[in-house]
Amino acid sequence: MKKIFFFSLFSLLLLFGVQVRAQHVAFPLPIKKNLVKRLTEQLAPKPKTNWKEVNRVGLDLSEVAFVNWNAGGSNSISGLAELVLERNYSDNQRKWRNKLTTRYGVNSQEGQELRKTDDMLEVTSDFGYRRDTISNWYYSAKFRFASQFTNGYKYPDTSTPISQFMAPGYVFLGVGGEYGQKLDNLSIYASPLTYKSTFVLDQELANNGAFGVDPAIYDDDGNIIRQGSNVNSELGILLQSSLNAKVMENINLTNLVNLYTDYLNSFGNIDIDWEMNLNFKVNSFVLAKVGSHLKYDNDVKITETNVNGEEVTMGARTQWKQQLGIGVVVDF
Repeated sequence: MKKIFFFSLFSLLLLFGVQVRAQHVAFPLPIKKNLVKRLTEQLAPKPKTNWKEVNRVGLDLSEVAFVNWNAGGSNSISGLAELVLERNYSDNQRKWRNKLTTRYGVNSQEGQELRKTDDMLEVTSDFGYRRDTISNWYYSAKFRFASQFTNGYKYPDTSTPISQFMAPGYVFLGVGGEYGQKLDNLSIYASPLTYKSTFVLDQELANNGAFGVDPAIYDDDGNIIRQGSNVNSELGILLQSSLNAKVMENINLTNLVNLYTDYLNSFGNIDIDWEMNLNFKVNSFVLAKVGSHLKYDNDVKITETNVNGEEVTMGARTQWKQQLGIGVVVDF
């Protein structure tokens, strides 16, 4: 009888101790909920979707400072911010890609006002359809809009802008065919029918005939008879090649070439837009980039100052921009 009594007492004490220890290690209710939620997300299969999202923001900074530096130099700081948003749809026969790219850069140098170094606003959308899953040819339609955010100047003159938002603004809309086994990596697009509109909504620039629009007409006294046109429309051929390749481990190459010629005005005179970038991925957040952007547009004339101090409009020239930077890139 005593053995049964002591055994029962020992069992009660053991049970009580286990409950006390359990109370000490028990998780609070919110932590329990978070654990359950995370475990559920990991174990439950994610719903399949044909949509792919890309959200990326980047910031490059560079700075030079001198204190009693006998070789000379001026203090300066530069910054470049970039935002890229993509919404892409893909299934066995259809592809629909949408992309927003914005970039803005400034430079502050000792003894000078703040100057713009980069300014870009671009929206692209293209839709492709193929009849079967064997062919790599797509019937394709493409849309592109490009402009800038703020005024552009021919420094050091900041009194007269040479470009503004929607001056110019470009709209491309065309239909054609696109070839590529994996369009995100390599594609070739040809459109025999592409409509191009150049908008110059600043009337002063339009009156000067900037970016290919018809200039204003003046009488003998210098009074405007007819305002300059705000839109220049063209219809022509567009050829485009896009390459996104992995050169080496953590080194990617992107290369985009656009060639356009107008049927009615100067057919055979080709507008070129060629952008190439090498991206060096240091880690998940740090990225170094070397970029080159070459453009030629027969409608963009260069102005120079002659010996008499007068602004003279010259012919079109090749435009080139080179970039080298390292910064932080975050996907969200």
